[in-house]
Amino acid sequence: MFSGNMRSIIYLCNRFYQRMANFFEFLFRPYINYEPLQILLETIAVVFGIWSVWLAKKNHVWVFPTGIVSTALYVYLLYQWGLLGDMLINTYYTAMSLYGWWIWTRKIDVSNQTPISYVNRQEKLQSVFIFLSAIVFVYLVYQYFDKWDAWVSRVDVITTAIFFVAMWLMAKRKIAHWIFWIAGDIISIPLYFYKGYTLTSLQYLIFLIIAVYGYRSWKRNLDKHLQTASK
Repeated sequence: MFSGNMRSIIYLCNRFYQRMANFFEFLFRPYINYEPLQILLETIAVVFGIWSVWLAKKNHVWVFPTGIVSTALYVYLLYQWGLLGDMLINTYYTAMSLYGWWIWTRKIDVSNQTPISYVNRQEKLQSVFIFLSAIVFVYLVYQYFDKWDAWVSRVDVITTAIFFVAMWLMAKRKIAHWIFWIAGDIISIPLYFYKGYTLTSLQYLIFLIIAVYGYRSWKRNLDKHLQTASK
């Protein structure tokens, strides 16, 4: 009886191991052809990217320097991989991180820095302008470099526009930026997995989870600030 139970346990363990091995092979098979340096740099970019989004949830200004490390690495990697739309996103991220770093640390008066706030009517119009301009810009870039080789290129145009708006609103410390991050993350998770960049796909999954909690955290912070201001 004992011997039979042991054989069953060993059989189940072997099946579990084989399934896990097949699962990880399915996830990371594309990395077989990657250079070790690229895998290392992507890993570092993912770690700093997750750290940056976590700091954004905490409303901490170090969201920007950590984000710059991540996006700068992705600019290099995406150029190597020929993903121009994604490279443009991260080039823009890097520039807007510098702008956001300045905005978040700039004092609006003697004692206060730029607070979390809702978007006003002018900023809504500016967001629409940025979204449409990004679509046109990325479309022209793909046309120029003849990169319309798959349906993912068209999706890249949309995600680029979404993330352009998200980063601009984040730099201005607007709570609405979380909504755009959430939408872009939902699209990017399967998109990057389909492209063969599993680590980046997992990064966007983590981004999505943090973004949901980030929105709730910023909402509580903003509501508390508005209640204090109204007294």
